[in-house]
Amino acid sequence: MAREKKTEFDIVLWGATGFTGRLVAEYLARSQDAHGAKWALAGRDAGRLEKVRAELAGLNPACASLPVVIADAKDAASLDALVARTRVVISTVGPYNRYGSELVAACVRAGTDYCDLTGEVHWMRKMIDAHDTQARETGARIVHTCGFDSIPSDLGVLMVQDYMRERHGGHCDQVRYHLTRMRGGFSGGTVASMMDMFDAVKAEPALRRVLTSAHALDPEPGRGTKEERDQMTVRKSPETGGWTAPFLMASVNTRVVRRSNALLGFPWGRDFFYAEVTDFGPGAKGLALAASTTAGLGVFMAATGVDAVRGLLEKHVLPAPGQGPSAKIQESGRFEVRMLGEGLSPKSGQRVKVEGKVASKGDPGYAATSRMLAESALCLAFDTLPKRGGVLTPASAMGMVLVERLRKAGMTFEVHDRTA
Repeated sequence: MAREKKTEFDIVLWGATGFTGRLVAEYLARSQDAHGAKWALAGRDAGRLEKVRAELAGLNPACASLPVVIADAKDAASLDALVARTRVVISTVGPYNRYGSELVAACVRAGTDYCDLTGEVHWMRKMIDAHDTQARETGARIVHTCGFDSIPSDLGVLMVQDYMRERHGGHCDQVRYHLTRMRGGFSGGTVASMMDMFDAVKAEPALRRVLTSAHALDPEPGRGTKEERDQMTVRKSPETGGWTAPFLMASVNTRVVRRSNALLGFPWGRDFFYAEVTDFGPGAKGLALAASTTAGLGVFMAATGVDAVRGLLEKHVLPAPGQGPSAKIQESGRFEVRMLGEGLSPKSGQRVKVEGKVASKGDPGYAATSRMLAESALCLAFDTLPKRGGVLTPASAMGMVLVERLRKAGMTFEVHDRTA
């Protein structure tokens, strides 16, 4: 077991009535016989939670008696009572900057483990500054970004570095993430989080420095070097020969990976370089796709900065909170990432290249994310992990233990030497 904490529940799912929350609940329901966790649904609306419970009973009759716990995101006393009853809290309630801070604070006070799927860098920075010291004291493991942001990135780098150490006796001083395949959709919750982040920067311009800092989530945040700036233009990759475009979530994932390196004691070096791109392949087709994607991202970002245009997008184009891709889109979705690492081998005295692959069936933001988030909670609840509290990352909190869990759950994590 992870830690001996006697509680009524192993896991409480906070936000079970939301789009992603229901997906996580369905995953836990379907895998109930395998994991055997004592878990409960939590939120502020008893009627809606009971409706979700009835739907889950259709997937697994054992869920007909799932407990329902009522609390309010703005009521500290109700949250204290909630987190005292469980070893782990899963939170799917975003935007986290708006609705998540009190729950994290309650978990820290109680020494209760916590995981979420936020991609809100400015909010994570606030949680680090407000709670990291106390979480170390109480033993609470606060683990953000346990979905598509940023498990493939964070655990992919960890896997590559673990292989490099075992096979070649050293570490990769550089790793580049190439997203080579992604099919899926956006939910209203993701859109709401993005818009909330834009609003936060508009209200507090100083936050822009946090969001643009390459080391915004480091224990001691710094600006980073010119080379570490996220790619914003079309480039040809010297590693793959493919044309690459910016990856929308690089500004989140790269910060998480750099925090992992720092929290683990810089095993990959203080000058470790990490970057992320979307790779569309070589030739004219790859160039055209990279160029159109880059232009589309630029237009979208510009449009969201104009209130009138943003209002039209939210009303007629973007999904509303609680909405998301259909079951068919979720099932047909998938993603694949190549992790290209390079470093000096003390055994041979030569620089070597390694390549990792992280992939999964299912829409990356929802079907795959619900699996990653649920397995992260199960890992925190049941697996033997390092005894450390704090505001952590998937790699620093759960490491290769979570990689093995996700492999067993159907995800691909593999790595080998690269000859070209």
